[in-house]
Amino acid sequence: MSRLPAPLNHLPFPVIASPLFIISTPKLVIAQCIAGVVGSMPGLNARPAEQLEEWLIEITEALAKHNQAHPEQAAAPFAINQIVHKSNDRLAHDMAMCVKYKVPIIITSLGAREDINDAAHSYGGVVLHDVISNKHAHKAIEKGADGLIAVATGAGGHAGVKSPFALIQEIRQWFDGPLALSGSISTGDAVLAAQAAGADFAYIGSAFIATQEARASEAYKQAIVDSNSDDIVYSNLFTGVHGNYLAPSIRNAGLDPDNLPESDPSKMNFSGDKTKAWKDIWGCGQGIGAVTQIQTTAEYVAQLKREYAAARQRLLAMNYV
Repeated sequence: MSRLPAPLNHLPFPVIASPLFIISTPKLVIAQCIAGVVGSMPGLNARPAEQLEEWLIEITEALAKHNQAHPEQAAAPFAINQIVHKSNDRLAHDMAMCVKYKVPIIITSLGAREDINDAAHSYGGVVLHDVISNKHAHKAIEKGADGLIAVATGAGGHAGVKSPFALIQEIRQWFDGPLALSGSISTGDAVLAAQAAGADFAYIGSAFIATQEARASEAYKQAIVDSNSDDIVYSNLFTGVHGNYLAPSIRNAGLDPDNLPESDPSKMNFSGDKTKAWKDIWGCGQGIGAVTQIQTTAEYVAQLKREYAAARQRLLAMNYV
């Protein structure tokens, strides 16, 4: 069992919803938290930058109101994702807002920085850092991150190439802190499997795109319902970093998903001029074959919980545990 600091030590359900660029807004984050999973969004989703403060007020007030009305079923905490990359010229501003409103969990990506970790720790916040290798995991913890998100093969967006079994095993050889697993997780069975492999939490993104609260086009949501892992393309063309994308969106953009050129990693950019690319080229993970309908976040999380309980019962019936 990991050492889990507050606010991670009493989650209603062991799932962290991954921050979805453009798609996650307060509407989705609040629904996720009330349903019992950690809701999250990238700070960069708030545009202009001043909107981030408005969104943080909206989230904190909505969750406080829910908790006051339902003390027996408190909402899960929320997280803000910070892109720690030189192209993010809003990092200082957005982090200052997180400190001001004491965001419980900070998720850092594409770079680990001690000053960001120190800022979160100044008010008792917890930092989870995205990693795609054991080497990156060591660096993140050395720089003060509290926990890790192991981004394995098959994850949506900027995914790694390591097997989840290899990645979790190597990290657990030396790290006993908070650990989430990302990569093709969209069912309650997979949540339990992530824990069995050694993770504390499952990290789920793509399935939440096909929820009513997500800020995604209906075409994007329906494409997730209609597609499976055969429709996922791994490419670095669109941001300079390898990631997984839906082939239908690539075709709609006039490109051949089977013959994409390589991009120059030095062109990686997360400023406003990349927004159109993310809108047109749809990021998605390999786990979407299990997504068969567009539903509310509450309905989807309830489904996860039923599947999780059923999977545990199946294992118990096998007499192996």
